[in-house]
Amino acid sequence: MAFWNRRKAIGLEDVAQEHRLKATLSWPHLIALGVGAIIGTGILTLIGVGAGKAGPAVIVSFAVAGLICAFAALAYAEMATMIPASGSAYTYTYVVLGEALAWIIGWSLILEYSLVVSAVAVGWSGYAAPLLEAWAGVPMSLMQGPELGGLINLPAIFIIAVVAGLLIVGTKESATLNAVLVLVKLVALIVFVAVALPYFNAANLDPFMPFGFPKSGPAGAEVGVMAAAAIIFFAFYGFDAIATAAEETKNPSRDLAIGIVGSMVACVVIYMGVAVAAVGALSYTQFSNSPEPLALILRQLDQPAAATYLGVTAVVALPTVILAFFYGQSRIFFVMARDGLLPQSLARISSRGSPVRITLFTAAIVGVIAGLVPLEDIAALANAGTLAAFIAVSVCMLVMRVRAPDAIRKFRTPLAWPVGIGAVLGCLYLFFSLPLKTQEYFLLWNVLGVVVYLLYGMRKSRLAGQ
Repeated sequence: MAFWNRRKAIGLEDVAQEHRLKATLSWPHLIALGVGAIIGTGILTLIGVGAGKAGPAVIVSFAVAGLICAFAALAYAEMATMIPASGSAYTYTYVVLGEALAWIIGWSLILEYSLVVSAVAVGWSGYAAPLLEAWAGVPMSLMQGPELGGLINLPAIFIIAVVAGLLIVGTKESATLNAVLVLVKLVALIVFVAVALPYFNAANLDPFMPFGFPKSGPAGAEVGVMAAAAIIFFAFYGFDAIATAAEETKNPSRDLAIGIVGSMVACVVIYMGVAVAAVGALSYTQFSNSPEPLALILRQLDQPAAATYLGVTAVVALPTVILAFFYGQSRIFFVMARDGLLPQSLARISSRGSPVRITLFTAAIVGVIAGLVPLEDIAALANAGTLAAFIAVSVCMLVMRVRAPDAIRKFRTPLAWPVGIGAVLGCLYLFFSLPLKTQEYFLLWNVLGVVVYLLYGMRKSRLAGQ
């Protein structure tokens, strides 16, 4: 079999015991992991960016992005129960489409998770640094990256180190803490809706769609519902981190589908409620450029206590996003190392069942990015990497429906062909709604990935000698 078409087996029969992860998670942990990853900086900040591009029709943008993600989530649920192994989209692509495409998807996931973890860590630092200056007298110059005139973003590196420590201690322990912090975050959003909704004024929704659907076509759209959806999409993904937990799930055939679909349904309902309350309570023009739109809305409604509560909650609960994506990236690295596409020495686990080496390796990479690299121009690359993974998983589901129609599927996607094709076309539309610079950077990243694969992964792969 040609190297580019090498496919690995579905099971773990040929994987050494010291390279297997310990099963400790159940479906409540998975739903909390998904909600923790999905609800974060996206809803806290991007609703303002989306409103600036779509006006009150940002509600429709949330619905469009949520629908596309829901289609992809259904494909993930089917594939995760068919192939209950760590690695998410990378593993599914390796089993179904072959090694070369799997490498590209794994490389794209590395891009996605690295940027998300680093960006959220920097966002957390933005909230935490002023508190440290006020409470402990730490100069801001010691807590800012080069893009703000400092040397290194120490708070961002600190929170990454804390999350890495939690994951090294144990998956179940970190997942339990994550579940508690997710509840804190959900309560804050419920408080926002409860406080803002009574101020709902239909006049704030007129005109409802001031910038149209796409104003200038999908490739160059800067405003409109779809341009907003392409950015808001960032606020929805994260459920794919659940699929990386397959090996660590006690009953993957049941719990993975519950975790993936359950977290997506919960987040779509929450987001729609927050969006309606936000644009109904205050004209979108007043909060579209704010880095903290929900807190601004509460202050404009003369609710300073609720605004302060929301801000403090962000500092306390945003690490759940870091934890979920950090977890996902470490597992992607782990499986790629176990497959030989990265150094196999990284794929060792501790006596507690945690991949310590790969966790430290991941912490070093995202720590450097968060501490030193300005992310403003490349943050949208995370969306590009995710869209590539969603397309791959949807294609894998459809290919398996043809290749193995009678295979056991603990979860079957309803209306598989319309859902799968809808996910692929929707993700392609969102990709071409991203800025052209983002598309070019994504292409360059994958060209680099192909070079790395040809020089290392192609020869070192576990399947190379088979």
